[in-house]
Amino acid sequence: MKTYWGVAVFAMMALFCGATNADNKAIEQALKEALPGVKPDSITPSAMAGLFEVVVGPKLFYVSEDGRYLFQGSMIDIKAREDLTEGKLANARISSLKNVGSNNMIAFKPESSKHLVYVFTDIDCGYCRKLHSEIDQYLTEGIEIRYLFFPRTGEGSDSYNKAVSVWCAEDRNAALTKAKRGDTIEKRQCENPVDRHLALGTQMGAAGTPMLVTEKGNILPGYVPAAQLAKILSQEAEK
Repeated sequence: MKTYWGVAVFAMMALFCGATNADNKAIEQALKEALPGVKPDSITPSAMAGLFEVVVGPKLFYVSEDGRYLFQGSMIDIKAREDLTEGKLANARISSLKNVGSNNMIAFKPESSKHLVYVFTDIDCGYCRKLHSEIDQYLTEGIEIRYLFFPRTGEGSDSYNKAVSVWCAEDRNAALTKAKRGDTIEKRQCENPVDRHLALGTQMGAAGTPMLVTEKGNILPGYVPAAQLAKILSQEAEK
């Protein structure tokens, strides 16, 4: 997936170099040629004169107004001491997660929900299992956990097949808990969102699991204890 995006970026650069007076439609057309079937979610002027922000799923990059230059990276407002790119990326992540839909995730909900966290998980990951073994602590803190699968060993692996079997179980929540305990679950096949989860996690830059995404779109890599996570989420909500 990372290779795909790298090739795509260079392809787009080549296309943009041939443009002279690129506008939104020209940029969108170039994207269509470089990434068939992919349409940008938005093309808007950036805070810097002469640059456009292009958002595709959870990705953001910048294109010069003449269409000649493209780059990916952070735009920093030095005076305000603010990372302008991260805020936009956070919004893009949440939009992408909402596009997946809560019906395509496995949710563990508290009686009274205060916060929401998306968790990219690998059934066989040690810290993923630790997090899930403490699921009641997260629920007590009022944190709803929505799981997406990110089998690190990739499509067709044992972890991948376990994810599919969990999704296809009659009781997904119970099957996930059982699998994370290391118990054997019945092998099943059905239509499932595992590939979509895996692709989205890759696009978001997941290098390991668990990877937590807060309701504001911020990424927290790795296991975070329930009480600490509740504190982080409360502080985030106050900003």
